[in-house]
Amino acid sequence: MDLKDYCENVNLELSVWKSRLSEVLAKMDSLPTGKKHHMFEEINGLHILMSELEERIDKLSNECRTEWKPEVSGSSVGIHDLSSRFNDKRGVLFDYDFGG
Repeated sequence: MDLKDYCENVNLELSVWKSRLSEVLAKMDSLPTGKKHHMFEEINGLHILMSELEERIDKLSNECRTEWKPEVSGSSVGIHDLSSRFNDKRGVLFDYDFGG
């Protein structure tokens, strides 16, 4: 499995877990206040878990891109320019290139 597939799979899995957790939270939030009062700590823990899950999904989308399009650089130096500069300088030798 290459990196792109791994990133897409992790993103998909985290999104599925987020969806499932959202459904559970929606059901718990719709309960009467009296019932929620007894489960306050658990409900609060699930909301914290949801926040952490959203942060991880955001971090994944920033650090492990799922779209692999080439980035457009603002630099005016292209690959051709770098290649020609390298070829021009490759024949230059310094005195420390000889001997030991």
